[in-house]
Amino acid sequence: MKTKTWYKPFLLWFWGLFIGGLLLIWFIMWLITRGALGYLPPLEELQNPKNTFASEVISSDMQSLGRYYRFENRIGVNYTDLSPNLINALVATEDVRFYDHTGVDFKSMFRAILKLGRAGGGSTLTQQLAKQLWSPRANNIFERAMQKPIEWVIATKLERLYSKDEILLMYLNQFDFLYNAVGIQSAAQVYFSTTPADLKLEQAATLVGMCKNPSLYNPVRHPERATNRRNTVLGQMEKYGYIDEATRDSIAAIPLELHYSSVDHKQGLAPYFREYLRVLLTAKEPKESDYSEWNQQQYKLDLWQWENNPIYGFCEKTRKPDGSKYDIYQDGLKIYTTIDSRMQRYAEEAVSEHMQAQQKSFFNELKRKKNAPFSRSLTQTEIDGIMNRSIRQTERWRNMKREGYSTDSILATFLTPREMQIFTYEEGMIDTLMTPFDSIKWQKSYLRCGFMSMDPHTGHVKAYVGGPNFAHFQYDMATKGRRQVGSTVKPYLYTLAMDEGMWPCETWVYDSVVVILPNGDRWAPRDTHEKYQGDTVTLCWGLKESSNWMAAYLMSLFTPEQLVKVMQSFGIQGQLDPVVSLCLGPCEVSVEEMVDAYTTFANKGIRTEPLYVTHIEDNNGNIIGSFSPRTHEIISETTAYKMIYMLRAVLDHGTGVRMRFKYGITAPMGGKTGTTNNNSDGWFMCFTPSLVSGSWVGGEDRGIHFDNMAEGQGASMALPICALYMQKILADPDLGYSPAEQFDVPAWFDPNEGCK
Repeated sequence: MKTKTWYKPFLLWFWGLFIGGLLLIWFIMWLITRGALGYLPPLEELQNPKNTFASEVISSDMQSLGRYYRFENRIGVNYTDLSPNLINALVATEDVRFYDHTGVDFKSMFRAILKLGRAGGGSTLTQQLAKQLWSPRANNIFERAMQKPIEWVIATKLERLYSKDEILLMYLNQFDFLYNAVGIQSAAQVYFSTTPADLKLEQAATLVGMCKNPSLYNPVRHPERATNRRNTVLGQMEKYGYIDEATRDSIAAIPLELHYSSVDHKQGLAPYFREYLRVLLTAKEPKESDYSEWNQQQYKLDLWQWENNPIYGFCEKTRKPDGSKYDIYQDGLKIYTTIDSRMQRYAEEAVSEHMQAQQKSFFNELKRKKNAPFSRSLTQTEIDGIMNRSIRQTERWRNMKREGYSTDSILATFLTPREMQIFTYEEGMIDTLMTPFDSIKWQKSYLRCGFMSMDPHTGHVKAYVGGPNFAHFQYDMATKGRRQVGSTVKPYLYTLAMDEGMWPCETWVYDSVVVILPNGDRWAPRDTHEKYQGDTVTLCWGLKESSNWMAAYLMSLFTPEQLVKVMQSFGIQGQLDPVVSLCLGPCEVSVEEMVDAYTTFANKGIRTEPLYVTHIEDNNGNIIGSFSPRTHEIISETTAYKMIYMLRAVLDHGTGVRMRFKYGITAPMGGKTGTTNNNSDGWFMCFTPSLVSGSWVGGEDRGIHFDNMAEGQGASMALPICALYMQKILADPDLGYSPAEQFDVPAWFDPNEGCK
């Protein structure tokens, strides 16, 4: 009698369904690999994932100054730049069998299914990477159902194409840690102000803990939650043998300590420089039709830059291997600049220290002015004209005009008080009730400045400050702004005289009013020096005392066209009208041009153009652009020696002497002060044998200035920035600028003694 096998049909059904299910899964996977179900990236894309990387601006001392990015602040790093703590924490927490599976860990997946997810999600690090890189948002239940199988296929292919180390690196470079910290390099900087290589164990565990859910375990908003998650990571590391129990307990007891710094292009070191560099790199070829009639001079300047400056429009001019243009916002360029982060910091500190003190003095003067912040010399009509122009330049005006409001109704809103925030040096942004009209006047009441410092031999720009505070005063007065230069123009005139054979102490001139009749019109400048009036003085005395009569005398010996030609050879590119008054500096010049020009004196008659970038690398470390200084021989060495002698006298005995007696700087230096009519612009230029610096201080409008000469002259307004900067530079032995460094003037050069 046969035993009844009632269970055989059940077994047949079971195995049939099991095998049929496996075949169905195999068929679905086959369809996925063929791209028939869902999106499967092509092999080329898997081999070269299209990551967008921010471009990084790097200082000459290899410090990161900032980044350019459109959507994600991601900087790629190499595997060797990752802390072992980071790798161990990630593997122990997210995928302990990472080095054993081939992309899909079926053991972990089945365990997660059986335990209903309590043992983890079952996704490997490779699957998570596949999801980050290529998994689109599901729009329906079918697409959601297909996401996981597609991730399996992509993960398997990634494992075939890349090593385990490369997969870990891609994962960490891809992950979004919030606050514009995309990738481990940005995360280490944003949360701990360090690099991935220098992450401590507790810091690495904190960042790895965020990988489970960055919002839930956000250490900035949820420190307690983040600490608990960090300790869980440490527990996993101890469980799998990466650390011992004692280490786990000691590290877990450490409180969460962040060094959080938000990512904002308006903050950080050298913001004016970074913005200027961004504009240079991304500039397009100038077209005359894009410039208004009144702005044709700017068109000429931009066109010259396009044709002569390889940095200008670099991304437009340079092509990738595939023929496309470089994009600084996503191609991960490394831009190596000439800026020294230490010198840049000293420059910004000098600007901040002086401008806050200067602003306090200016506010004290404004208290006594009826039409503050404007000068008493302005008429009400002139003030109204300035304010009306300013109102029409605001976003509020443009928006209301676009919406069809009448001029009267718009002006009425500018006179209506409303709650707003205004900037102060003392308290930052403060809440107040003020009319938009008064807020414009408040903004105008703050003085502006520009500063630049460069090596006269290499052209390397070491420090660049375009204003007192980039977050609130973004107009760049180092390169974009142009102001009248006053007496800092006089060395160009004296250079013309020295080149014609005159000598600082052998050429004597009567110190008296000089009248010039250009085109029959009488021109006689005023002068404040009366000590030697009617006596004979040397050219050296005339320059160190900044005598207008001496400048007029020299101007009478030459033509305005000659002076224009000399100034252009010095690199002055703006409009220069060939008039006799040019010798007193009514022309508008940028700080950059002035610093560039003064390199001629320190460099034995050879002018060196400013160099901002030494080279640029692509995301793979290949150099795609290399830049060298450009020099121009302007004057003879002998003429340069004469000018050094006279310009040193300016600081030793003349208008720049407070550099010595007030700031105690004894290093051999030359320089020149400059003050324009009504104290609208204060200038100071100075140079040592290996460093040239220049500063300008003034109001947003020329009608905003000190009315008293004592505080409004260049020696008071601009000189202190250079002085404070040089104090810091010369006191830092690591920079290599010695206060004992001498000008390389040959022994045979003797300008003669006995100068008054």
